[in-house]
Amino acid sequence: MKTTDAAALNEWYAVETSTDLTARPVRTRLLGQDITLFRKESGEIVIREVDDGCSGPPLPVREKYGCVWTTLGAPNREIFEIAEADEPDRRFVPCGWVKMRASGLRVVENFLDMAHFPFVHTDILGAEPHTEVPGYLSEIRRDVDEVWATNCTFFQPRIAATETEGAFVHLTYRVPSPFVVMLYRICPTAPDRLDAIALFIQPVEEDLCRAQPVMYLVDTVSPHSALLNFEQVIFLQDRIIVENQRPLLLPLEPRQEIPTRADSSSVAYRRWLKEKGVRFGTTMGAV
Repeated sequence: MKTTDAAALNEWYAVETSTDLTARPVRTRLLGQDITLFRKESGEIVIREVDDGCSGPPLPVREKYGCVWTTLGAPNREIFEIAEADEPDRRFVPCGWVKMRASGLRVVENFLDMAHFPFVHTDILGAEPHTEVPGYLSEIRRDVDEVWATNCTFFQPRIAATETEGAFVHLTYRVPSPFVVMLYRICPTAPDRLDAIALFIQPVEEDLCRAQPVMYLVDTVSPHSALLNFEQVIFLQDRIIVENQRPLLLPLEPRQEIPTRADSSSVAYRRWLKEKGVRFGTTMGAV
């Protein structure tokens, strides 16, 4: 059943990779609603809601960041900007869609969590005895209506596909919309620039989502397969953890799950969702 959650309806969602869309209709679901999408011979993309086999009027469509985006509501702003996407020397690496039996909001929160690095991504993003998460700053930036976590540092045995040695890395996290999360990290091959990694999430149902990492990298040496493998290994490790969290939906009441100091970004994210009135994918209930 399509949600009645206006806060979720009035957002933009990536629902397909642009290069994968052809004249053959693709059927999927968004926020509990069946939709179809296809590309006309003219190149125009058409997306419609489907109810009881009948198609509704065309939905808004955008092509951005290698994906097709749509909305079931009336967003009050356009899709957020990723400045790195406009830099011509960057490599754009879409990593493919992965389906997960969990709320898309849980997936965002897991992406923000540095504490799990040594235990889930052992010898890649973390390792014992480097398990402490140093203090960092989390904030809701009211001027842009986004959540940011800055001054994040963590020891990583392998900070990128190009690297084999460990180091303490500086990370910045950004949540530009409820179902999108980003990571900025210093590029090993160009220390004056930041790699940008985004995770686009399609909330299919409250407890089911599809997600695709996309990367904008300053990397002229790594084979494409190595970049894909590095990110996919990490993401599939996360999938196991996310799908085993209980409840599958994200609790927004502070007493339901007790945060630690390392969960500062999660606390800000949940507060932001609650302020916005997001219910889809939470234990608050969406319909």
